[in-house]
Amino acid sequence: MKNQPSQDSGSGRPDGTGRRRPKGGEGALTVVIAFVANLLVAAAKTVAAVLTGSASMTAEAAHSWADTGNQIFLLIAERKSRRHRDRSHPMGYGREAYVWSMFAAFGLFTAGAVVSITHGVQQLLEPEPAGDYGIAYIVLAVAFVLEGVSFSQAFRQARKAGQERGTSTLQSVSTTSNPTLRAVFAEDAAALVGLVIAFLGILLHQLTGSSIPDAVGSILVGVLLGVIAVILIDRNRRFLVGQAVSPALLESVAARLAAHASIERVTYLHLEYVGPERLYLVAAVDLVGDRREHDVAVALRAVERDVEEHERIEEAVLTLSTPDEPTLTFGAGAHV
Repeated sequence: MKNQPSQDSGSGRPDGTGRRRPKGGEGALTVVIAFVANLLVAAAKTVAAVLTGSASMTAEAAHSWADTGNQIFLLIAERKSRRHRDRSHPMGYGREAYVWSMFAAFGLFTAGAVVSITHGVQQLLEPEPAGDYGIAYIVLAVAFVLEGVSFSQAFRQARKAGQERGTSTLQSVSTTSNPTLRAVFAEDAAALVGLVIAFLGILLHQLTGSSIPDAVGSILVGVLLGVIAVILIDRNRRFLVGQAVSPALLESVAARLAAHASIERVTYLHLEYVGPERLYLVAAVDLVGDRREHDVAVALRAVERDVEEHERIEEAVLTLSTPDEPTLTFGAGAHV
């Protein structure tokens, strides 16, 4: 059995367990920017909705207030998931990010999608007059700029992560183990699309004099939010119940292990997400040379410590391969 790392908080390393942690400053900045942008937009849309009576603007206000509340959940997710592991949580608190991001997704569904769809249906059944279209257009334009700023930050972070792993930006967002990045990116993208829908609904209301396009716009915004929320809920669920790592990542880690000076070959490798960008590693390896039992144990522990120096490896557990076990084959994979 592997010797358990010391849980003494007085350890000389940052988390008291012998590892560096992934830097989380950019992720927190992305969420903070989104929070400020959504708060300003929500307040402006609410005033515009009251003055204009527009169903689409009311839906957009509900959307922005839902997004604002969601950013609080995402900030909590960022903070709690980065707590140092301890005796009660030997694999750390990384999965807290998926729990709080799940709450944010549920909030988007209930406070955003349900409210928008409900208000749109009510507007279809009992149309209300709308006016002050100029105010609505000004607020939509300002909102588009603010949401664009927030989306740009999320896009930059996603593009950077994709470049590090050799994937496209959209693929990076879809497959990332970072739920806050995916949530901000998806919500901001939905917000920009929603603003376009709201603009068209209000414009058609003004041109035709009928409230139906405005009400339909509200419903469409709600459907859009519902789809985004369901996708986010499903992605968080997958990571909570044990999302498998990609074959490319598995190959990359196997190659990294095999390249270690003390390892001759790798015959088994298991990787499991225990938080955003954090992995639990179990592997069977054949060490170089034919050593005594004591020397083998010392060598294994040394390799484990080397592997755990990587900021994305929460813990590594290595065992010895048997001579009859086949060597893992792998090709060029993504970066760890």
